[in-house]
Amino acid sequence: MNTVTAPAIRVQGIEKSFKDLQVLKGVDFDVARGSIFALLGSNGAGKTTLVRILSTLLKSDAGTATVHGFDVAGAPGDVRESISLTGQFAAVDEVLTGRENLVLIAKLRHLKNPGAIADELLARFSLTEAGGRKAGTYSGGMRRRLDIAMSLIGDPPIIFLDEPTTGLDPQARIEVWQTVKELADRGTTVLLTTQYLDEAEQLADRIAILHEGTIIQNGTLAELKQLLPAATVEYVEKQPTLEEVFLTLVGAGAGNDNGKDS
Repeated sequence: MNTVTAPAIRVQGIEKSFKDLQVLKGVDFDVARGSIFALLGSNGAGKTTLVRILSTLLKSDAGTATVHGFDVAGAPGDVRESISLTGQFAAVDEVLTGRENLVLIAKLRHLKNPGAIADELLARFSLTEAGGRKAGTYSGGMRRRLDIAMSLIGDPPIIFLDEPTTGLDPQARIEVWQTVKELADRGTTVLLTTQYLDEAEQLADRIAILHEGTIIQNGTLAELKQLLPAATVEYVEKQPTLEEVFLTLVGAGAGNDNGKDS
């Protein structure tokens, strides 16, 4: 496969079950290189399961997936060298300083000049002044930015962000959003899972809605809004919001799903 022209991620017919529960029922989508692709869905929709398959942590029951031109099942080692995965909670060592966390990861990756790498990332993520402080003293937004910085050591072309703003306050969320936008501006491909409609609206070049194990709609924000007619109130045209599109597509009862995302 030509890795220059091919999609950064291609998913075709992916299925996954856990005993009698079918979580993914044939998922298909492509992610263009250097773009931000949001996988939007309620808790239990299967977002995390799909990310774990794409990052080689789980095997699918059926279907195929390629990441950076490598088959997830056939070349898992090449896939792992091409990606970084940031989970729902920051995986930083709170006993170490911010700089020490970065240096540790650079050494584990056997990279030259780990100190210089750490200093460059601290500057890039506006953490230089906090670099000498223990990560345990950081705010939620700072910890998440450090977590993302750690995941970028080695310059992976593709990064998976699994609900990166879970539990963050509004200001911290905005900080993380800016970080994600900067990643894409530098050419990194970002696959973002989220259940926050405003997050997908703010960040994504394309949005796929995952509901009950399948992609029920996939498009740009403008394309998704066109699925609902504009409402006219007192002769003022009102465009549908992403929230209205999402709730119409998945059904009004989707918000009552208390299941844990598999």
